[in-house]
Amino acid sequence: MSALPPLVEPAAELTKDEVARYSRHLIIPDVGVTGQKRLKNAKVLVIGAGGLGSPALLYLAAAGVGTLGIIDFDVVDESNLQRQVIHGQSDVGKLKAASAQESIAEINPLVKVHLHTDRLDSSNALEIFEQYDLILDGTDNFATRYLVNDAAVILGKPYVWGSIFRFEGQVSVFWEDAPNGKGLNYRDLYPEPPPPGMVPSCAEGGVLGVLCASIGSIMVTEAIKLITGIGEPLLGRLISYDALEMKYREVKIRKDPETPKITELIDYEAFCGVVSDEAAQAASGSTITPAELKAKFDNGDNFALIDVREPHEYEIVNIKGATLIPKDRILSGEALAELPQDKPIVLHCKSGARSAEALAALHAAGFKDATHLGGGVLAWARQIDPSLPTY
Repeated sequence: MSALPPLVEPAAELTKDEVARYSRHLIIPDVGVTGQKRLKNAKVLVIGAGGLGSPALLYLAAAGVGTLGIIDFDVVDESNLQRQVIHGQSDVGKLKAASAQESIAEINPLVKVHLHTDRLDSSNALEIFEQYDLILDGTDNFATRYLVNDAAVILGKPYVWGSIFRFEGQVSVFWEDAPNGKGLNYRDLYPEPPPPGMVPSCAEGGVLGVLCASIGSIMVTEAIKLITGIGEPLLGRLISYDALEMKYREVKIRKDPETPKITELIDYEAFCGVVSDEAAQAASGSTITPAELKAKFDNGDNFALIDVREPHEYEIVNIKGATLIPKDRILSGEALAELPQDKPIVLHCKSGARSAEALAALHAAGFKDATHLGGGVLAWARQIDPSLPTY
């Protein structure tokens, strides 16, 4: 596959200051003045000012992309700073989108920045996407990934997708209406989301901070290629990167003839399932609050508190008196014999999703009075014991 036609028409001119700023681009024959004018005229939307959005926004701004949109409703937390390099210590508590805008202004004051601080969903995605030429998706949940894909398909927009987990990352380009007739969308790669709880998020599994830079820079490279019409884009190809092995692997993606035609947006939370139906049903009526758990401790109730996280998470922070039994050992049935039969069981995890899955397994195994802690150890630390670290 050769280069696709340039995505953006060139701006009318570059100012004297812009020529000086972008001179290292201008002397590359493949980019040149015309390519830089295309970058100046481009409108790029970045979804998430987090791990991937941070390097992507910084390098898009430095490259001279004229208009950047940022979608992010979250605020900066101290745990973000290990990888989200667009934010600093003084930004903790600020809206990520606003913090990112300030950093972009320091990198390149010539860039226009539009903030979208509402949660992206089916009600606003089409209206927002319509304003941009290209979308970069660096989100870490499947519901948003499918929403981004479907909205881009409906509007005929190309988008660059990236994902990261621990030491590995992936990047590809999706464009259903690609001019070369070889368009693909995310559903050709992943027709359906994985079962709820099967694939942990970065918040559950962790990510090497610098991996964000590796994958984010590839995403920006693809964006620049699409805007200017140079090089061979990753359309129809997926790049997988293993930081520990320092290896890149390429996987070909082909159009799946079984992929249904996308004509409307749906309820993506329901489509992907944050937790399984069984977990949601088990948690209904069997969830206790941190205050209720504290009351059990204060009253000297006879119960077993079971932490279903992984050993390395337990080492970071734990609730005093909890016994560690990882979720997978409960789901497989291996650990059922270790659970007490003579007293109620309370499960907890980091934020409540994994303990709900384990709770469903316990209910099915006959532990009908088992409950779980809503919000997990994070809620306990926030509401009951602020001296505990969070992660």
